[in-house]
Amino acid sequence: MNWIECGHEHLESIRAIFNEAIANSTALYEDDPRTAAFMEDWWAGKIKAGYPVLGAVNDEGVLMGFASYGAFRPHPGYKHTVEHSIYVDARFRGQGLGHQFLERIIAAAMAQGYHLMIGVIDADNAASIRLHERHGFTPCGHIREAGYKFGRWLDVVLYSLLLSPSDGSWGREKLGCGES
Repeated sequence: MNWIECGHEHLESIRAIFNEAIANSTALYEDDPRTAAFMEDWWAGKIKAGYPVLGAVNDEGVLMGFASYGAFRPHPGYKHTVEHSIYVDARFRGQGLGHQFLERIIAAAMAQGYHLMIGVIDADNAASIRLHERHGFTPCGHIREAGYKFGRWLDVVLYSLLLSPSDGSWGREKLGCGES
Protein backbone atom coordinates (compact mmCIF):
# COMPACT_ATOMS: atom_id res chain seq x y z
CA MET A 1 0.00 0.00 0.00
CA ASN A 2 1.16 3.51 -0.79
CA TRP A 3 0.00 6.82 0.64
CA ILE A 4 -0.53 9.51 -1.97
CA GLU A 5 -1.81 13.02 -2.51
CA CYS A 6 -4.70 12.29 -4.86
CA GLY A 7 -4.59 13.85 -8.28
CA HIS A 8 -7.28 14.64 -10.81
CA GLU A 9 -6.74 11.15 -12.23
CA HIS A 10 -8.25 9.71 -9.02
CA LEU A 11 -11.46 11.73 -9.29
CA GLU A 12 -13.56 8.95 -10.85
CA SER A 13 -12.46 6.50 -8.12
CA ILE A 14 -13.28 9.08 -5.45
CA ARG A 15 -16.70 9.57 -7.03
CA ALA A 16 -17.32 5.79 -7.00
CA ILE A 17 -16.42 5.64 -3.29
CA PHE A 18 -18.72 8.59 -2.53
CA ASN A 19 -21.57 7.08 -4.53
CA GLU A 20 -21.30 3.71 -2.79
CA ALA A 21 -21.53 5.52 0.56
CA ILE A 22 -24.53 7.55 -0.66
CA ALA A 23 -26.35 4.43 -1.86
CA ASN A 24 -25.61 2.16 1.09
CA SER A 25 -25.00 4.21 4.23
CA THR A 26 -25.86 7.26 6.25
CA ALA A 27 -22.29 8.56 6.07
CA LEU A 28 -23.62 11.19 3.65
CA TYR A 29 -27.12 12.58 3.96
CA GLU A 30 -27.54 12.61 0.19
CA ASP A 31 -29.92 10.63 -1.99
CA ASP A 32 -28.60 11.15 -5.51
CA PRO A 33 -25.28 9.91 -6.85
CA ARG A 34 -22.65 12.55 -7.39
CA THR A 35 -22.15 13.41 -11.03
CA ALA A 36 -18.86 13.91 -12.84
CA ALA A 37 -19.67 17.64 -13.07
CA PHE A 38 -20.30 17.83 -9.32
CA MET A 39 -16.98 16.13 -8.67
CA GLU A 40 -15.13 18.54 -10.96
CA ASP A 41 -16.51 21.42 -8.89
CA TRP A 42 -15.64 19.60 -5.64
CA TRP A 43 -12.09 19.01 -6.88
CA ALA A 44 -11.66 22.61 -8.07
CA GLY A 45 -12.79 23.86 -4.66
CA LYS A 46 -10.26 21.68 -2.84
CA ILE A 47 -7.42 22.79 -5.11
CA LYS A 48 -8.33 26.49 -4.95
CA ALA A 49 -8.51 26.46 -1.14
CA GLY A 50 -5.35 24.39 -0.71
CA TYR A 51 -7.11 21.52 1.05
CA PRO A 52 -5.42 18.13 0.70
CA VAL A 53 -7.06 15.02 -0.67
CA LEU A 54 -5.04 12.13 0.73
CA GLY A 55 -5.36 8.63 -0.67
CA ALA A 56 -4.17 5.08 -0.20
CA VAL A 57 -3.58 2.86 -3.22
CA ASN A 58 -2.92 -0.85 -3.16
CA ASP A 59 -0.19 -2.63 -5.10
CA GLU A 60 -2.47 -2.84 -8.14
CA GLY A 61 -2.97 0.94 -8.09
CA VAL A 62 -6.57 0.77 -6.84
CA LEU A 63 -7.63 3.72 -4.67
CA MET A 64 -8.62 2.12 -1.36
CA GLY A 65 -9.99 5.29 0.20
CA PHE A 66 -9.40 8.98 0.67
CA ALA A 67 -9.54 11.71 3.29
CA SER A 68 -9.86 15.45 3.05
CA TYR A 69 -11.10 18.47 4.89
CA GLY A 70 -12.67 21.77 4.08
CA ALA A 71 -14.12 24.86 5.66
CA PHE A 72 -16.35 24.15 8.64
CA ARG A 73 -18.47 27.21 7.82
CA PRO A 74 -17.99 29.89 5.16
CA HIS A 75 -17.74 32.86 7.55
CA PRO A 76 -14.35 34.51 8.27
CA GLY A 77 -14.49 33.81 12.00
CA TYR A 78 -14.31 30.07 11.25
CA LYS A 79 -11.25 30.24 8.98
CA HIS A 80 -9.11 28.31 11.50
CA THR A 81 -11.60 25.43 11.80
CA VAL A 82 -11.93 22.54 9.35
CA GLU A 83 -14.40 19.70 8.97
CA HIS A 84 -12.88 16.45 7.76
CA SER A 85 -14.14 13.47 5.76
CA ILE A 86 -12.79 9.94 5.46
CA TYR A 87 -14.19 7.39 3.04
CA VAL A 88 -12.86 3.87 2.55
CA ASP A 89 -13.89 1.72 -0.41
CA ALA A 90 -16.24 -1.04 0.82
CA ARG A 91 -13.79 -3.72 -0.38
CA PHE A 92 -11.11 -2.43 2.00
CA ARG A 93 -13.05 -1.61 5.18
CA GLY A 94 -12.13 -3.28 8.45
CA GLN A 95 -8.39 -3.19 7.76
CA GLY A 96 -7.49 -0.20 9.92
CA LEU A 97 -7.39 2.32 7.09
CA GLY A 98 -9.71 4.71 8.92
CA HIS A 99 -7.20 5.06 11.76
CA GLN A 100 -4.36 5.69 9.35
CA PHE A 101 -6.35 8.22 7.34
CA LEU A 102 -7.39 10.09 10.47
CA GLU A 103 -3.80 10.33 11.72
CA ARG A 104 -2.67 11.66 8.35
CA ILE A 105 -5.47 14.18 7.94
CA ILE A 106 -4.90 15.49 11.48
CA ALA A 107 -1.18 15.90 10.71
CA ALA A 108 -1.98 17.71 7.46
CA ALA A 109 -4.33 20.14 9.20
CA MET A 110 -1.76 20.82 11.91
CA ALA A 111 0.93 21.41 9.28
CA GLN A 112 -1.34 23.95 7.59
CA GLY A 113 -1.84 25.74 10.91
CA TYR A 114 -5.50 24.96 11.56
CA HIS A 115 -6.73 25.31 15.13
CA LEU A 116 -9.71 22.95 15.36
CA MET A 117 -10.94 19.90 13.45
CA ILE A 118 -14.60 18.90 13.47
CA GLY A 119 -16.15 15.55 12.62
CA VAL A 120 -19.87 15.45 11.85
CA ILE A 121 -20.97 11.83 12.29
CA ASP A 122 -24.26 9.99 11.97
CA ALA A 123 -25.24 9.26 15.58
CA ASP A 124 -25.75 5.55 14.81
CA ASN A 125 -22.25 5.12 13.33
CA ALA A 126 -20.64 3.54 16.39
CA ALA A 127 -17.46 2.57 14.50
CA SER A 128 -16.80 6.15 13.41
CA ILE A 129 -17.52 7.49 16.89
CA ARG A 130 -15.06 4.98 18.42
CA LEU A 131 -12.46 5.89 15.79
CA HIS A 132 -12.72 9.57 16.60
CA GLU A 133 -12.62 9.02 20.36
CA ARG A 134 -9.49 6.86 20.01
CA HIS A 135 -7.80 9.75 18.25
CA GLY A 136 -8.64 12.27 20.94
CA PHE A 137 -11.83 13.79 19.53
CA THR A 138 -14.42 14.65 22.13
CA PRO A 139 -18.19 14.95 21.70
CA CYS A 140 -19.42 18.51 21.52
CA GLY A 141 -22.94 18.35 20.16
CA HIS A 142 -25.90 16.18 19.25
CA ILE A 143 -28.39 17.45 16.70
CA ARG A 144 -31.60 15.48 16.68
CA GLU A 145 -33.34 14.73 13.39
CA ALA A 146 -30.85 16.81 11.40
CA GLY A 147 -31.29 14.73 8.26
CA TYR A 148 -33.71 12.42 6.54
CA LYS A 149 -32.67 9.37 4.55
CA PHE A 150 -33.91 5.84 3.93
CA GLY A 151 -37.37 6.83 5.22
CA ARG A 152 -36.26 7.93 8.67
CA TRP A 153 -34.94 10.91 10.60
CA LEU A 154 -31.25 10.86 11.42
CA ASP A 155 -29.30 12.44 14.27
CA VAL A 156 -25.77 13.77 13.92
CA VAL A 157 -23.13 14.10 16.58
CA LEU A 158 -20.30 16.59 16.45
CA TYR A 159 -16.80 15.70 17.59
CA SER A 160 -13.88 18.12 17.91
CA LEU A 161 -10.13 17.96 18.23
CA LEU A 162 -8.14 21.02 19.21
CA LEU A 163 -5.05 21.07 17.00
CA SER A 164 -3.36 24.04 18.65
CA PRO A 165 -3.95 25.48 22.10
CA SER A 166 -5.72 28.81 22.39
CA ASP A 167 -2.57 30.45 23.75
CA GLY A 168 -0.84 29.98 20.39
CA SER A 169 1.60 27.27 21.46
CA TRP A 170 1.40 24.24 19.18
CA GLY A 171 0.57 20.67 20.11
CA ARG A 172 -2.26 18.22 19.90
CA GLU A 173 -4.58 18.55 22.86
CA LYS A 174 -7.94 17.04 23.65
CA LEU A 175 -10.65 19.60 24.21
CA GLY A 176 -14.38 19.42 23.64
CA CYS A 177 -16.60 22.27 22.57
CA GLY A 178 -17.35 24.63 25.40
CA GLU A 179 -14.44 23.58 27.62
CA SER A 180 -12.07 26.22 28.87
